[in-house]
Amino acid sequence: MISFKINGNLIETDAAPDTLLLVYLREIEGLTGTKYGCGAAMCGACMVHLDGQPMFSCQLRIANVQGRDITTIEGMSEAGDHPLQKAWVDEQVPQCGYCQSGQIMRAAALLASNPSPSEQEIRSWMSTNLCRCSTYNRIVKAVQRAAKEMSS
Repeated sequence: MISFKINGNLIETDAAPDTLLLVYLREIEGLTGTKYGCGAAMCGACMVHLDGQPMFSCQLRIANVQGRDITTIEGMSEAGDHPLQKAWVDEQVPQCGYCQSGQIMRAAALLASNPSPSEQEIRSWMSTNLCRCSTYNRIVKAVQRAAKEMSS
């Protein structure tokens, strides 16, 4: 048995240890907010937090998350009202929306470690996540908005 937490809930599974975390989240747990993008840790659509750190779930096997805490986009806020989620809507970030859960998870990790990042720090931190719709300027504005809201 492999045990770990997803969004605060203890999971015990006998799934194959080499099952990718991304596959486990989507296919077994039904947490489809985490997206499959490239499968090679190059786009960020699959971003989750592992013990608070942003990770590409397409590269993690569940054997490697034994005893660890995983947070997905669904775990950010049950009501979808986390300051980043609200800022994403207010700044009209999504176009196709496919990459957005990974973008938000990456941004949340940034704000957890740096509550008041500069524009350059935001752009640098977020560079691991790709957006085919090129809403990068809106992503920066949303992160800045959320940072301001979270600090007040």
